[in-house]
Amino acid sequence: MKKIVLLLSFICAVGVTQAQEVKGNSVSSKEVPPVWPGCEESASTSNCFNQMLAKHIQQNFKFPKDYTSEDKGSKVLVSFVVNKEGNIEITQVKGGRASLQEEAKRNIMAIPKMKPGSLNGKPRAIKYTVPFNF
Repeated sequence: MKKIVLLLSFICAVGVTQAQEVKGNSVSSKEVPPVWPGCEESASTSNCFNQMLAKHIQQNFKFPKDYTSEDKGSKVLVSFVVNKEGNIEITQVKGGRASLQEEAKRNIMAIPKMKPGSLNGKPRAIKYTVPFNF
């Protein structure tokens, strides 16, 4: 179960490349993902972020006390942003029943503060969606 959560978390956490049009000229801007604590010196901060997020979710994953066999296979999607200050803000939680959603939110809110993502050198909130399979 933990391997599934780890794999899905890794797949869902990605940076995005955007193109902008400037009076007929094309200028590419790369969105830089947030930097997880300890990933500052990594050759690929994006890969390090994905690995650390997957590790965090795996290490902090707990089944709610009221988990039953009926919950098996339930999927909860947690959408969040790493805001301009590097803090986590949950924007949406879908699927599963309330106690499963609370556990998924608890796990995401335990993510440490980090260096925020940026676009063109300016801090930018970066969105992520992580699935939790119970």
